Amino acid sequence: MSTPEQPTLPLARSVVAAAGGTFDAPARTGSTNADLLAVAVDRPHGSVVVTLDQTAGRGRLDRTWSAPAGQTLALSLLVRADLDDRDRGWLPLVAGLAMRDAVTAVLPDADDVRRASRPTGDQETAGRTPEPRVLVKWPNDVLVDGRKVCGILCQVAADGSVVVGAGVNLTIPADALPTPTATSLTVAGATGGAADLADAVASGFHTAVLEAVAALVAGGAAADGVRSRVRGACGTIGRRVRLELPDGSVTEADATGVDDDGRITIRDRDGAERGVAVGDLTHLRYA
Repeated sequence: MSTPEQPTLPLARSVVAAAGGTFDAPARTGSTNADLLAVAVDRPHGSVVVTLDQTAGRGRLDRTWSAPAGQTLALSLLVRADLDDRDRGWLPLVAGLAMRDAVTAVLPDADDVRRASRPTGDQETAGRTPEPRVLVKWPNDVLVDGRKVCGILCQVAADGSVVVGAGVNLTIPADALPTPTATSLTVAGATGGAADLADAVASGFHTAVLEAVAALVAGGAAADGVRSRVRGACGTIGRRVRLELPDGSVTEADATGVDDDGRITIRDRDGAERGVAVGDLTHLRYA
């Protein structure tokens, strides 16, 4: 097996340095989140660990994240900021919005409405306004054409800071994607090699997350603006969804919004509304 090359990512490196963070780019590692969590107490806000070869990545609910070497981006970003518990709950959504923007920037037609094809069980009802190709799925996925291109995982470090991890499918070909509901930037139409795409996505993501975090810290209209943008980018709102809850129960409901605590609000069949903070959510169809 050939030894992987250490990614240089010059634009991302300079963006992180300009923000006062440290930038580590190992050629290969088990988990960028684990690496950053281990040293978080000694690293400044905005520090990053990034690789194109992650061998033991994890997603939400302790799921394995499949990451073909050289074709995926694993990035972890340290957030050390004066956030209250409510705003901490918004971090996965804020990160999803930041990645939505970063992905949009590398897709030449990302502002076009979504193409007709989408995964089985996700059919658009007649008369609904077409939506952009790139959307956030509550609480932590980014979708292109209805398929997952990125997952987000936030973990709290020993000193109370938060490591925001992101895994992005860069150049995986269609016939090698891990599931039928996944996609990659290349499949979605992005051009360029994995390193160039990683550099563009990582730099855009870093800038957008730090700007959003600063707005949350500032509070008032700035924080409200971030939450409004998240809601506007959330493709879950308005859909029929299937929720698997931590107690093992499963419910189908209409997703009606995101409340001030970052919870998805759902309307049950009996018309009752409630907020859900944690759950495994699947898009079914539009409500």
